[in-house]
Amino acid sequence: MAEVQLVAEPGRPEGSRAARRLRSSGRIPAVVYGHGIDPIAVSVDARELRVALNGEAGTRALLDLRVGSDRHLVVARHLQRHPVRHLVTHIDFQVVSRDEIISGDIPILLVGEAVAVHRGDGAVAQELLSLSVKARPADMPPHLEVDVSELEIGSTIRVADMILPTGVETDVDPEHPVVVGQPPQVVMPEPEAAEEAEGEAGATPAAGGGEPEPDQEGAS
Repeated sequence: MAEVQLVAEPGRPEGSRAARRLRSSGRIPAVVYGHGIDPIAVSVDARELRVALNGEAGTRALLDLRVGSDRHLVVARHLQRHPVRHLVTHIDFQVVSRDEIISGDIPILLVGEAVAVHRGDGAVAQELLSLSVKARPADMPPHLEVDVSELEIGSTIRVADMILPTGVETDVDPEHPVVVGQPPQVVMPEPEAAEEAEGEAGATPAAGGGEPEPDQEGAS
């Protein structure tokens, strides 16, 4: 995975008011930590950060972060986003080594068309949206693909069936389902409709029915 360069300014003031002023000026507050260094409060340009994290590797990009005269190899951790606009409001950068094994949750993308499932009016249910993996920073994939072309109703693709890139491992249970071919769902009538149907059935007159005969008691 190629490294993306990003410049951070050290010495940012801390506190919520200072953070709001930074965001208003187009900068995002951040913290750099890891590998024995004291946490460094920094800020990065919002546009440059957006470009750095919108590449092929996404938020799992390996970043060459320049902090003053120092350079750190980092990965993005703990992105905080605005609840409505979903823009990054704070980010942590973890310093890593090229040879160390790090962990991360990698999104799973389904590829291909499950013809057999759709032909039988079934549904493709994705049970696992991301997979926790371990790898060197440069080996971390932006996503993992699962081909559902051969999926049939009643069949399951499990973690053990996934093909992981070289250098990537996972500790997730190999029997954990990733994708399931579900059969068509049976639509049950609403309770009120079912009660009405039962009521109508109970009110059906007997065969050959008509007006009931009058009571003959006391007839002369």
